[in-house]
Amino acid sequence: MAVGQRPTDPYRGFRFKVQIDGITKAGFREVSGLDMGTDAVDYRDGDEETRLRKLAGLQKFSNITLKRGITQDQDLWKWRSMVIDGKIKDARKNGQIIVLDDEGNEAAEWTFTEGWPTKLTGPTLNATANEVVVDVLEIAHEGTKRVK
Repeated sequence: MAVGQRPTDPYRGFRFKVQIDGITKAGFREVSGLDMGTDAVDYRDGDEETRLRKLAGLQKFSNITLKRGITQDQDLWKWRSMVIDGKIKDARKNGQIIVLDDEGNEAAEWTFTEGWPTKLTGPTLNATANEVVVDVLEIAHEGTKRVK
């Protein structure tokens, strides 16, 4: 890095896109749930009376929540209908959440595997409000990782 330059600023939270099985879905206003954890399991060796060991247990991944304004596109509702109709095997999809830099280039990416829509909430309607009506989709999945 040249003298006087500073490292790249953090990416902005409003520049992102969502892809599900390689198809970009636009118009999401919020993505959350990109977190994971590992259970800690207490274990005691027989020869150590006063000390518990912490072993790694199951990996856990939170549901990913997507919020977007309602349009004529009903693909997410059709995807959820596959689960309701018992076609969970066909409903499983892989996806990416991609953060864009200020020039629109892909800067960071998280992937999820074997995702399926566990919940879809329609909009709250209020005659006195002037906000965009929003669907909320929760995706259960079997793993998230940051790949970029």
